[in-house]
Amino acid sequence: MTTYHFENLIVYQKALDYIDFVHELTPDFPVTERFDLVSQFQRAAKSIALNIGEGEAGTTKEYIAFLRIARRSARECVVCTTIAYRRKYINAQVHDNSRQRTEELSKMLSGLISALQRKGLKSKMS
Repeated sequence: MTTYHFENLIVYQKALDYIDFVHELTPDFPVTERFDLVSQFQRAAKSIALNIGEGEAGTTKEYIAFLRIARRSARECVVCTTIAYRRKYINAQVHDNSRQRTEELSKMLSGLISALQRKGLKSKMS
């Protein structure tokens, strides 16, 4: 079976872990939130990993654009986390855990973007 390069990235693996985290968390939200906050939170979490995978198939410039979208999705998860906390669907510990995970993902995505940009600059100079 073929393994794609992005599947070996730690940021991709952590994005998958975050999806699991969100999917374990959201069933406890009120039923009234099922098609609003729960759906949005789950889609935003999935978007991080999906954009990492989809972006790698294109050019470096396209990949960077997809990674920026993934980073925005991580920030969207921060907002979902804050809403859930303010509405008392999650406690402070879960809130902090989610924010730490999204911060780590965001930093890792920024690092990958920077590495790809440096690589692009080097290839232009050659």
